[in-house]
Amino acid sequence: MIASPTMIDAQSLIPTEYPHIVLGQDNVPLIAGTTMKVVELVIAQQTYGWTPEEIQINHRHLNMGQIYAALAYYWDHREALDADIQRREAYVAQLEQQAEESPFVARLKAQGLLP
Repeated sequence: MIASPTMIDAQSLIPTEYPHIVLGQDNVPLIAGTTMKVVELVIAQQTYGWTPEEIQINHRHLNMGQIYAALAYYWDHREALDADIQRREAYVAQLEQQAEESPFVARLKAQGLLP
């Protein structure tokens, strides 16, 4: 299951050789001082085609050092992080298949506004 922590125990974080990157629970790489996972930043970059500067514009709580450190960590650990991204995408697809149609979508279909 994919969990997004709301609070991270600072004593449980493991430093890495990358500035601004720590390993959290289950050795998940996080941007230090935030709850943002490296894969979340990478997914945003891949989805929107953002440059590091555009990532910073859209995630103002991150500084450029944190962004470049996260991208460097990704490229040095690409195989493992790509596998994590694929696992996350498969989990989302599974949830989408299990989800029932929302009442809002049903109303739009009834009104002929959705196919």
